[in-house]
Amino acid sequence: MKYLFFTNTPAQVHQYRRAVSKLEERGHETLVLARDYGCTEALLDYYEVSYERYGRCETEKFSLVRELPKHAVNIVQRTLRYDPDCVFGRGAYAALAGTVARVPVVLVDDSDNTDLDHAISVPLADAVLTPHTFEKDLGDEHYEFRGFKECAYLHPEEWEPQTDVREELGVGPDETFAIVRLNAFGSHHDVGEAGFTPEKRRELVERLAEYATVFVSDEGGDMDLDDAPARSFDLHPALLHDALAEASLLVADTQTMVTEAALLGTPAIRSNSFVGDDDMGNFLDLERAGLIYNLEAFDAVLDAATDILADDGADERWRTLRDDYLDDKVNLTEVVLDVAETVGATGGASSGSIAGVDGVVPRGSSPDRAVALGTETLRSDGGRGDDDAERTVGQRDDGARTEGGRR
Repeated sequence: MKYLFFTNTPAQVHQYRRAVSKLEERGHETLVLARDYGCTEALLDYYEVSYERYGRCETEKFSLVRELPKHAVNIVQRTLRYDPDCVFGRGAYAALAGTVARVPVVLVDDSDNTDLDHAISVPLADAVLTPHTFEKDLGDEHYEFRGFKECAYLHPEEWEPQTDVREELGVGPDETFAIVRLNAFGSHHDVGEAGFTPEKRRELVERLAEYATVFVSDEGGDMDLDDAPARSFDLHPALLHDALAEASLLVADTQTMVTEAALLGTPAIRSNSFVGDDDMGNFLDLERAGLIYNLEAFDAVLDAATDILADDGADERWRTLRDDYLDDKVNLTEVVLDVAETVGATGGASSGSIAGVDGVVPRGSSPDRAVALGTETLRSDGGRGDDDAERTVGQRDDGARTEGGRR
């Protein structure tokens, strides 16, 4: 069988690289179509994944819109030349490739808030796989798995450190360090959204530096660290997960790395304009599990961060919470492999074939969904930062309690 995979972002490289390798080991052919965005190509090169670049995209807003026509032409040409039997990806690009090749399309998606992309891609897909926390119903071909896309590479069966990252970073065996991850907000789903302002970035770094060595991973490269009490994370991006696993804290205005921190057992604070009443289900679920904080109020971010760094028992407690949380989550790489070979054996991603894959069920049929999306109290400030109110998922207009990391 011939499989086509799309890696439009660095996270999608991690999501599919192990499945690509294992399919090749089983005698299948693969082609990865990649977009030059951020460190996507650097990761593919590091992991020695063969790929073809179909286009590029800057981290600035609206860069993607300018490049779309060229992307579409290149994707059609490369897809027809390769002649795949099945396409894996996310969104309109994968849907386009499957449509022109007239082969099954399997989308793996975790963004509840990309309405336009779903309107374009879902009608053209044979199956859409989403996490168990995905709140939107995408129709008859919507299936869910217990876990997140990051379970393809950070599930305990897949994750292993690649290096002694403390030595690489120049920090001691017992030295406390924190990572600050800053989003460039250049993706299509980031249009109109925002994170920390330059002034808040500076204040955040200065406060964290009172408790820990601080490393800044700045996707847009906008923050000036020349006179700041922090270092740039300048290791190869493939080592970022190694560093995240060793860190005592992540503070981010981005999305993916917060989930990654949670799955590695590292305390994480997420703060951006997505936080609030309409937040995505995966972040609400991780917060209910005690693994992350979703906070929009900046004072609450500072309080939570400093409390965690001052708590000698935080590392052990978070790892215990992580182990408990991952106990029933799937290895997504194995799910993708099973779906790929099932589609290959049946000649299509029919409802009967996909539903028979272990770890995948039709959306809404899991008896555990009510537990995952229950009404337990969240620690989030709901984007408001109220000090003495509580909110639940079922009472989102009631405000929120800000605990500032205290338990």
